[in-house]
Amino acid sequence: MIRSSRMAAAVCAAFSLAVMAASVSAYAADTDPYPNRPVKLVVGFAAGGSSDTVARILAPRMADALKQSVVIDNKPGAGGNIASDFLVKAPADGYTIMLGTIGSLAVNQHLNKLSYNPVTDMAGLSMAVVFTNVLVVNTASSIRTLDDYIRQGRAANSSLSFGSSGIGSSGHLAGELLKSAAGLNNQHVAYRGGAPAMNDLLGGVLQSIFSSPTDALQFIQAGKLRAIATTGSKRLEALPQVPTIAESGYPGFEASNWYAFTAPQRTPPEMVQRLNNAIVTTLNDPGVVAQLRKLGLDPTPSTPDETIRFMRKESDKWGVLVRKAGIKGE
Repeated sequence: MIRSSRMAAAVCAAFSLAVMAASVSAYAADTDPYPNRPVKLVVGFAAGGSSDTVARILAPRMADALKQSVVIDNKPGAGGNIASDFLVKAPADGYTIMLGTIGSLAVNQHLNKLSYNPVTDMAGLSMAVVFTNVLVVNTASSIRTLDDYIRQGRAANSSLSFGSSGIGSSGHLAGELLKSAAGLNNQHVAYRGGAPAMNDLLGGVLQSIFSSPTDALQFIQAGKLRAIATTGSKRLEALPQVPTIAESGYPGFEASNWYAFTAPQRTPPEMVQRLNNAIVTTLNDPGVVAQLRKLGLDPTPSTPDETIRFMRKESDKWGVLVRKAGIKGE
């Protein structure tokens, strides 16, 4: 009996020590300097797309700066809305962040009824990249200049079409902006991604695309696509011979694409600043800069406040176009 009591006491003591050890370990983990576990980087599009490509270029260098792993979590669907919804519902603990696009951070709320507003329900961390779209046609097309494109697009019975990766995407918005500015009658064709749109352009089914340079450059360089004009305020470094739409008769025309990092709104300021420091360090890294610019992308580090102000400005700008053009969500 005495022996059994001693054994029971020993078991209880061992259990108590285990509980204490686990508690001490949990406390230590909670009080270790942030971040003490991997950071999840959410991307709202499938692996292989432009935003995923950028995330995979940046994540390793961000991990170095944070001294912690950065794990990419692809949550494709609904033009980035699934990823955004996941982000705003995630714990505001600095361990879930998102690389969002112009669509998910500035446009989609004007197209669909969402349960959140990116500008008010997300914390800005930093801009990531800004880049110019390029208007491309198949090299078999008779269109060689923007004037040719405008002339065909203005015809009353115009069959000119422009494709995009989806309603509200940057390519769609650029096309609608030119359509409004130049009085075109061309038709938008929405695809479920940039790849199928590009395939139809290469196959002669589609007449044009306002494409990201990431998707178009390889085909331009291979002689399969002809670059007509770019949509930014300055010429694309990777295509210096191609004029902007603004300098081709439409002053002030600008439809740039961009990606930015955000976190849940209530993320503690010290964690926001730590993440901002890591992102800015990454975007200033010469190796990263070279990789991004080779793809036609300009690294654009910013402060958290500058990021939110830019998102708000872009949301206001594209909201006006969405209403004026009567664009409806899918």
